[in-house]
Amino acid sequence: MYALNFYSPIVADQLRSHRKTSTIRVGDKSRKYKKGMIVSVLVGTRFGPREKMFDAVIDKIEVKTLGACSPREIEHDSPQLRRPEEMATFLSQLYNRDVSEEETVTVIFFSEIRDRRD
Repeated sequence: MYALNFYSPIVADQLRSHRKTSTIRVGDKSRKYKKGMIVSVLVGTRFGPREKMFDAVIDKIEVKTLGACSPREIEHDSPQLRRPEEMATFLSQLYNRDVSEEETVTVIFFSEIRDRRD
């Protein structure tokens, strides 16, 4: 099974409240993630224990430059951000390297899979 890993504890709250419904990853991840794929959504420190938030289905994958991302796409990843330059700064901190608006990114849209009894 594949996973979408998130390392910030802030993301756990965004996932629980369904404010985070996509992730923007640096690089072309279209060979790894496909529409319809089931993934586990996990939160925890890198190389440490992770908490499973839920299983999700990949709804859509888009590969584009960061500068081509719409405010809505950015907001679905990080509710406090709207502009590509803000996302570039955020991704630069996350990846520990400069990320520009010309960088290729993959926008992965996902939806939680709920049990009937929920």
